[in-house]
Amino acid sequence: MASRKATAPRASSGRLKDLVGVDVQLRIELQHIQPHVWRRVIVPETITLAKLHLVLQAAMGWTDTHMHEYEIAGKRYGTEDPDWPSDEPRLDERRVRLKSFIEARLRRFTYLYDFGDGWEHEVTVEDLVASKAIRQPIVCTAGENACPPEDVGGEPGYETFLAAIADPRHEQHAELRDWIGYPFDPHAFDLNAINQRLAQIKP
Repeated sequence: MASRKATAPRASSGRLKDLVGVDVQLRIELQHIQPHVWRRVIVPETITLAKLHLVLQAAMGWTDTHMHEYEIAGKRYGTEDPDWPSDEPRLDERRVRLKSFIEARLRRFTYLYDFGDGWEHEVTVEDLVASKAIRQPIVCTAGENACPPEDVGGEPGYETFLAAIADPRHEQHAELRDWIGYPFDPHAFDLNAINQRLAQIKP
């Protein structure tokens, strides 16, 4: 597993006010599964939580086909589904920018995707870096391993899936091989493909 130490050029707090723009280096880690899936991305501090959701989807490899929400400092952010109203309304993620949490010195929060499968991501603010005009505004700089297939059944389903496709003698091997429809490599990580997806997101 790669080191958690930040690798991007650091902008010290005393110099932030002198920078033309500030970007935020985030580490996203999918919890409770092996092999460990993580990404490091750089985003503008002014990005909304709604746009950050698109970044997390593209960076991890999800398809944005399920509900999601953030849990940040005891509050929930997202968008409401009129067909599935929440008992506790979520704050509108379109109206909240990452910058407000940076200024409050919050350094870690949770992003939940697919309430059925229950994929929990820990998002850590690793660093603040000077904005660079020579690169795209949202970029992935590192990561490891493929995210699970959609609708695989959460953590236990993914564990069964990996065991089955790796063993031709497994009772579900043929069924799950046909279900996925393509060779699945849990260790796959294509940085160029991720950054092509991220290039389509306008902060």
